[in-house]
Amino acid sequence: MSVMKQTVVNLFTGFLGVGKTTALRYLIAHQPPDEKWAIIVNEFGEVGIDGAVLSDGEVPVAEIAGGCLCCVAGPQMTATVATLLRRAKPDRLLIEASGLAHAAGVIDELRQPPLSEALTVGAVLTLVDPRQFVDGQYQRQPMYRDQITLADVLVANKVDLADVPTLEAFRHQTAALFPPKALVAEVRDGAVDPAWLKLDNTARTQLYRPRLTREMPSDWQSRGWTLAPELAFDGERLVAFFDSLPRRVPGLQRAKGVFRVLDDWVWLNWTDGQWGATQVAWRRDNRFELIAPQIDEAEVEAALRACLC
Repeated sequence: MSVMKQTVVNLFTGFLGVGKTTALRYLIAHQPPDEKWAIIVNEFGEVGIDGAVLSDGEVPVAEIAGGCLCCVAGPQMTATVATLLRRAKPDRLLIEASGLAHAAGVIDELRQPPLSEALTVGAVLTLVDPRQFVDGQYQRQPMYRDQITLADVLVANKVDLADVPTLEAFRHQTAALFPPKALVAEVRDGAVDPAWLKLDNTARTQLYRPRLTREMPSDWQSRGWTLAPELAFDGERLVAFFDSLPRRVPGLQRAKGVFRVLDDWVWLNWTDGQWGATQVAWRRDNRFELIAPQIDEAEVEAALRACLC
C-alpha cells in the first residue's frame, strides 16, 4: 500500500442508541484545525450519520456496503482503508464500528500488514449509557462486555438522564475495571473532547504499581507488568505459571492479567486459591498484576517472560 505517512486510527464504538451519531457530529465540529481527518462508517449504521458527515464537506467519508464494518474485516476493509488513505492522506482516521462482538477483530486486522504499515492504532473510544452499564442484563451480554473491555476511553453519555444512585454505581463499577481505563468521562449530548482521541491505556513503564484497595493492609505490596501487544504467550506455560504463583508469592492475595495467547486474548484471574480463564476483547497490551505481603519482582518477571512463545 503506497502511502506517504502513518495515520493514527481511532476505533469508535457504542451500543445501539447510546448516542454515537451525536458524539461523532460533536467531534467533527470540534476537529483540531491542525489535523486532517477521514471517517469510515458502515452503510447500515445509525440513521443520519452518513448524511450529517457528508454534508460537512470537510471530512472525507468512506462507507462499507453490505452490512456491519466489523463483519467484513478483511479484504473489503483493507481496500476501503487503502483507498481512503491514498486519496485523503489524513492525519487521523476514525472508524465507527457498530458491531460490538467483532470490534476486537478490526483491531487485529489493523495491526496486520498491509494496514499496519500505514496505520498506528490509537485510543479506542466506547460510549455507554450509565443506566445500561449498571444493569446486569447488559453486563451479561458478551458483546456489551467486549465493548467495555476494548475501550481505552470509556465515555458515559446521557448523564443528564441518569439519577444520582445510577451515577454513583457507574463510578464504583468503572473504578474496579481491569485493565483500568486511560480515562472514564461523563458527558451529555455527546460532548466528546477531541483530545481524548490521543489517549491510550499503555503504561509508560514496563513495571508499575497498581492501586491497592482500601481493604488491603497498608504494608501489602502491588506490582504490575506490561509487555507489548505483539508478544504472544504459550498457553501451557501460562497455566503452569499461574499454578506456581502461591509457591512463588507467599501470602498471595490477588493475581490477574490479560495475555495474548497465539491469536487469542485471555483474562486470567487468581483469587481465593483458584484461578480461571476467559477470552476477552482487550488488545492494548499484555498486562499482569499481583497483590501480596511481599513480592520478588525479579523472580516473578523472569517466570512471566519464560512463558513467552
